[in-house]
Amino acid sequence: MVEEEGEDYGYGEFTSGVDTYIVGRGTYDVIRKLCGGEFPQSKQYYCYTITRQSRDAENGVQFYSGELKELIQELRSKEGGNIYCDGGAEIVKLLMESDLIDEYIISIIPIFLGDRKPLFKGGTPQYEHTAESSCSFKSGLVQVHYKRKR
Repeated sequence: MVEEEGEDYGYGEFTSGVDTYIVGRGTYDVIRKLCGGEFPQSKQYYCYTITRQSRDAENGVQFYSGELKELIQELRSKEGGNIYCDGGAEIVKLLMESDLIDEYIISIIPIFLGDRKPLFKGGTPQYEHTAESSCSFKSGLVQVHYKRKR
């Protein structure tokens, strides 16, 4: 609905500073299905799929079943770029519970889905954020960028 030739909504600029990609297993499965069994992110980033079951690495993707907080602390202790979490809501909730998200970039597409999967799950602490920017595009997409107040 919002695809426009030549418009990437800031994705290229954002990803230029990223070297690690984290995704939940359900989202990983959806991406692979949509991409004919491929996981394109593994060609660009160090990839971690968060899962409850132990699984060997495949196609450039590490499967991680330990404590997410420990993985993030380990990744932050190394020199490198930013960490990009691409969902789903369960992974985001775990990161929020441990105050491990520094920034949110949320793109809102003008389709109201009704009773679908929520963007955020409840039960997380309240944290303050500052609004860094917001931008609306002619397609109707609105993007907001928040940083965690520390």
